[in-house]
Amino acid sequence: MSARQPFSHSNSLLYGLLGLPLAFVALPLYVILPNHYAKEFGVPLATLGAILLGARLFDAFIDPLLGRWSDRLFARSTQAVLMVCAVAALLLAIGFGALFFPPTRDPSLLVAWATVALVFTYAAYSLLSVAHQSWGAMLGGDEAQRSRIVSWREALGLVGVLMASVLPVAVGLPATTAVFCVVLVLGWLAWRQSVPPVAKSNAHSAATDIWLPWQRPEFRRLMAVFVFNGIASAIPATLVLFFVQDRLQAPQNMEPAFLGSYFLFAALSIPFWLWLVKKIGLARTWLAGMVLSILVFVWATQLGTGDVWPFIAVCALSGMALGTDLALPGAMLAGLIDKAGDRGQSEGAYFGWWNFAIKLNLALAAGLALPLLGQFGYSPGARDESALMALTAAYCVLPCILKAVAGVLLYATVIRPAQHLHLIKATP
Repeated sequence: MSARQPFSHSNSLLYGLLGLPLAFVALPLYVILPNHYAKEFGVPLATLGAILLGARLFDAFIDPLLGRWSDRLFARSTQAVLMVCAVAALLLAIGFGALFFPPTRDPSLLVAWATVALVFTYAAYSLLSVAHQSWGAMLGGDEAQRSRIVSWREALGLVGVLMASVLPVAVGLPATTAVFCVVLVLGWLAWRQSVPPVAKSNAHSAATDIWLPWQRPEFRRLMAVFVFNGIASAIPATLVLFFVQDRLQAPQNMEPAFLGSYFLFAALSIPFWLWLVKKIGLARTWLAGMVLSILVFVWATQLGTGDVWPFIAVCALSGMALGTDLALPGAMLAGLIDKAGDRGQSEGAYFGWWNFAIKLNLALAAGLALPLLGQFGYSPGARDESALMALTAAYCVLPCILKAVAGVLLYATVIRPAQHLHLIKATP
């Protein structure tokens, strides 16, 4: 079947299935791992923050190189892509197991082991993600086909996130690791059976200016909003288990309900946000999501021991706010590329920097929040009120401040200039 023919739902499923294990592995790496090393192995928060910051910065900076390598593999053949990605999948599975089941508990050896395992795991994950996304983008087709391909990938990714939020507590980390390995193998096998894209030319994008996006003022302004907002969202994701276990002192069996409600409501909210976009536009809808998030986390500052059900409401409402972060910034970037006249020429350069920013946000969240908490006297298991106040400030207040900065930047650099331009055009 040619990639130029209509892409059926069955082929969309085959292509998109790898999105499930890729999303599955992300939540344990970014949310569960910091808590696991602090609680299970006693790694100091400052040390843990430094390890995660370094590994995540490495992961962010290698994305452009992996993107170029992916292009060269596609220029050779889709079979070359699949074979290299099979090796990457194997390294990802080994790295995941190595991180959660290290062969030593010696502090110095454990830190070295975790650092090396994180580097290999992140590199394998990034290569798989870049190649898989490139494959989907190269399939082409009309708007309906492209949206169908992406929708299958994202929907299956959501299933992976929900599985990863429930399984570690429900069945334990060993069984979770086994499930991840199985779905990773199934995802790669299904991907191999999906319709291959049209091969790239060897000359494709060879002369693309990777710095081109930064020459566009609109991109620089949008990126500033995206980074502040992204760090604000990443900090609670890094600290949520500490907040649940020490501030709320919630039963461990409630943790899947917290994480599951967060991601479930993020997905369920997207149709509402897309409806609102038709009424007030992309930028204003994104701003509304930021305001909702701030209000929710202001409320969360009032929660304390035993406030389990109010926190589920916090998770659900903040998940709704997350829906805007998932659905709208990428659409704004696509419009910016089109407006700049770069569509069909430089999307890779734009989205390469976009993915770099996503990973930088996660790196900064871990690298800033964890050491700061340690400096202010918090350590896992703390019951001292001053330490718990520091945890609340880091989990609730700091994200509100960063969200507010992002909202002000969005209004000042995107919404207000657009209003002014509209008024000028409307003047007879």
